[in-house]
Amino acid sequence: QKVKDPMRVLLPVLLNKSHESYDKIRAILLYIFSTNGTTQENLDKLIQNVQIESDSDMIRNWKYLDVPVISSSAVQQYKHPRRDRSSEETFQLSRWTPVIKDVMEDAIENKLDSKDWPYCSQCPPTWNGSGAV
Repeated sequence: QKVKDPMRVLLPVLLNKSHESYDKIRAILLYIFSTNGTTQENLDKLIQNVQIESDSDMIRNWKYLDVPVISSSAVQQYKHPRRDRSSEETFQLSRWTPVIKDVMEDAIENKLDSKDWPYCSQCPPTWNGSGAV
């Protein structure tokens, strides 16, 4: 059953003093995942009211895993172009392919954009693509 007002359900959990800070962080992350992101102001208020400023990086760093923590139209999320895998053989239990597989295959084939991936070493021009460098 879909929760109509997730913030109304979330606030009593966050304001309860008997819950550990890690449990409150998990609850905030579940809220962010279920609403597909939140505004910067809302996130700042949640972190400040729950008093988890020292652990706020645990929430904010999810953006590096392509989770839309902040869902504002002004914020541009980096999206790696996905490969078409419709013709590949799939297993009954595998429903999706993680983005990291596409990134690693592009790294092996030396197709990563150096602007988006500045720390990846460039392959020498004589490299024939027979393996990872």
